[in-house]
Amino acid sequence: VNVFVGLGFKAVEGPEIETEYNNFDALNFPPWHPSRDDFDSFYVADGFVLRTRTSPAQIRVMKSQDPPVRVVVPGRCYRRDTPDASHLMSFFQIEGLYVDHDVSLADLKGTLAIFAREVFGPETKIRFRPHYFPFTEPSAELDISCLVCGGKGCRLCKNSGWLEVLGCGMVHP
Repeated sequence: VNVFVGLGFKAVEGPEIETEYNNFDALNFPPWHPSRDDFDSFYVADGFVLRTRTSPAQIRVMKSQDPPVRVVVPGRCYRRDTPDASHLMSFFQIEGLYVDHDVSLADLKGTLAIFAREVFGPETKIRFRPHYFPFTEPSAELDISCLVCGGKGCRLCKNSGWLEVLGCGMVHP
């Protein structure tokens, strides 16, 4: 959060129990999307769900103010994941939103490069890989050079030299 606040973002929070509209509909998740299933999400009452991501707080911000918007939203999220070495049913996430005139993919990439180097070290390399998310277009995965082998390949990075860190993209209009 401190890295993003230093770049001019404001930290905001949202409720952990969210409406289906804010958690799915406003983010362009179609009614048939698997994340809406009872097997993937925790429904607490008719029309309410434990948030599966912090994006609903971004929806609330966009409804409450006109652009420019520059926020980060840290918080706890919930998904019906089978616990393993990299998944739990509850986890912390941070998402960012920057809406203004003349904001480009280059701004996103530059912001995330600063974030990666501040958090993981100044020698960290980044790469964007195209990906699909229903709420951003274009979308990408951000990888960083492996922290153990420095990009040479090891067990942690599955000999690729890269670690997937986050998903990102331009907000769909």
